[in-house]
Amino acid sequence: MTSLTQGLQRALQRHPDKIALCHVAPGDEREWTFAQFADQVGRRAAALRAHDIAHGDRVAILSPNSDGLVITLMACWWIGAVACPMNVRWSVPELRHAVADCGAALVVVDAGFDEAATALAGLATVISTAQLAAQGLAMQPVEDTRCGGDALAAILYTGGTTGRSKGVMLSHANFWSASMTRGAELNNSPDSVSLLVAPLFHVAGLGRLVGQSIVGGCCITLPQFRADVVLDAIERHGISDIIVVPTMLQALLEAPGFTPARVQSLTRIAFGAAPMPPDLLDRALSIWPQAEFFQAYGLTETAGAVCINLPMNHRAAALAQAPGRLRSVGRAGLGAEIRIVDESGKEVPRGEVGEIVVRGPMVTSGYWNLPEASAAAFRDGWFRTGDGGRMDGEAFLFVVDRLKDMIITGGENVYSAEVEAALRSHADVTDAAVIGVADARWGESVHAVVVLRPGSDASTDELVAWCRTRLAGYKCPRSIRFAPALPLSAAGKVLKTALRAEHAQLEATV
Repeated sequence: MTSLTQGLQRALQRHPDKIALCHVAPGDEREWTFAQFADQVGRRAAALRAHDIAHGDRVAILSPNSDGLVITLMACWWIGAVACPMNVRWSVPELRHAVADCGAALVVVDAGFDEAATALAGLATVISTAQLAAQGLAMQPVEDTRCGGDALAAILYTGGTTGRSKGVMLSHANFWSASMTRGAELNNSPDSVSLLVAPLFHVAGLGRLVGQSIVGGCCITLPQFRADVVLDAIERHGISDIIVVPTMLQALLEAPGFTPARVQSLTRIAFGAAPMPPDLLDRALSIWPQAEFFQAYGLTETAGAVCINLPMNHRAAALAQAPGRLRSVGRAGLGAEIRIVDESGKEVPRGEVGEIVVRGPMVTSGYWNLPEASAAAFRDGWFRTGDGGRMDGEAFLFVVDRLKDMIITGGENVYSAEVEAALRSHADVTDAAVIGVADARWGESVHAVVVLRPGSDASTDELVAWCRTRLAGYKCPRSIRFAPALPLSAAGKVLKTALRAEHAQLEATV
């Protein structure tokens, strides 16, 4: 059965008194056994029904990671509704677009988002997480509908290269396939304790929740990454696995009070979004000699990882034989097919760079309310990732470029077109181009090259403040260079390669 509630039902039968879910925010801690968790889900599902939420209806949820968010997500799946978790770092205009686009019948908003709740009230019924929970406690649990298969489970919004966020449609079967194929290569024990610090509005965090639910493992929720809190949670709760970006791992190792003895429960450390620096990996391997380290590659559109560089490839013996493999994202996972193709869709010879395309049961059926974009995303049954890559003679994949001009800063995806559109909306800006530049702390930072209208004296601070009213803070430029014009190709397209070269040259002269 590919219902995302099946794992909870199985765990309820096998070990109802085992701890299923804990929330560990400082001063705000709760834990639930599987019996209590299932009861809460059934009651919250009843509360959703009381708000006329039925099969296929969309429920937008604005909340940082918490036990309440997990219960609400599962309650949606319990009655066949579609969960639409929202990025808590988005601006109000971004939230309004997503809520309106998915046609949410109900918006569940956590404490601390009063401005957003007010702004969204005109689009749908808005209720707080606490109110929904209280309503559920006064009701009898409803039966699990066992909705699954090709029915939509979630719509996850990802930045669009055209400047518009796109809702990725992911079914129960998509998530189930992604989790099961990953688990076939990397055994996920029901005794595992997983720290959910990766946001559940991102596919990495949500996919990890699904994986733990399927096997009946324990989940620990944390609203945000704070190295001292993560360190304490690992020690107190015996956390066995975690998903991090390299900057998070480095922050953990450099946290005051860190000692290897406090983190020895960790047996699996997954990382992605940016390559792992070799010196950081060496240090981590010395601290966790028993742990499995692996890198993964996937997209929102693939419900998680479709390519895994397995733990064995991160050990000293393997790296001594093929040190370059550390920068590989591995080989296609079970159930997934990956190719590198040219502009016509023909597979290129090994070693040559082309577009990464994917197919398999974990791949989305398309984008919500965007039939043209959905059709363009596929060719002959293969999903076009828009990422550039190459494959070596043993089918190891290397991601070499981001064809969609995506910038990864601190583990968050930023699409240049979104930022460019915000800049161009300023009255004093005639043109703008955005690129990612190297940043020692964040991996990459957002850099803009802006052309101002003649006579304008708009400053960097003014334009950044303008962007902050329209975009999440992490999407706003960290640096701006003013130029008289942008370099263009013969076809009139901005030459971002030239902008990157110019930036590098300017940095070298500083």
